[in-house]
Amino acid sequence: MRALLTILFLAVSGPALADSCGDLIGRVTAETRAEVGHRSLDYATFTVAPDTTLTLACGGSYPSSVGAQFRGETPPDAYYALFGRAGHAVTGIEAGVIEAAAHRARDAASRLRHSNVDAGGVRVTCSVSTGEKGPLTLCAVIESTDRS
Repeated sequence: MRALLTILFLAVSGPALADSCGDLIGRVTAETRAEVGHRSLDYATFTVAPDTTLTLACGGSYPSSVGAQFRGETPPDAYYALFGRAGHAVTGIEAGVIEAAAHRARDAASRLRHSNVDAGGVRVTCSVSTGEKGPLTLCAVIESTDRS
């Protein structure tokens, strides 16, 4: 009986998660004009430019988030605008609010290596690192964990 309930639960919840994530992928693509790369049930990557990519994590049991990665010393304004649009697509928060928070978080991260800024009910987090392939800026906007 338990096995039957588990199969029934997975059959019912699987398509709902896929549709929810598929909707977010569609919104991110529409807002950013990024091309979808790899996609799974709860994750997708997007290509924007040779030095800029996006990632999307989505699922029913945890908050969705979208990240933007930039290879280079200092991200251009276009990076922040793209990140704001992608964040808006996922969270519904105004793109300018997310963009401004990303500027603040990235500026602090350049000194501290990692920084968080709360903005409009979401968390914007950025980190700056230098590795084998050179400098890398990573920013993400994460939905609130309160889904009530």
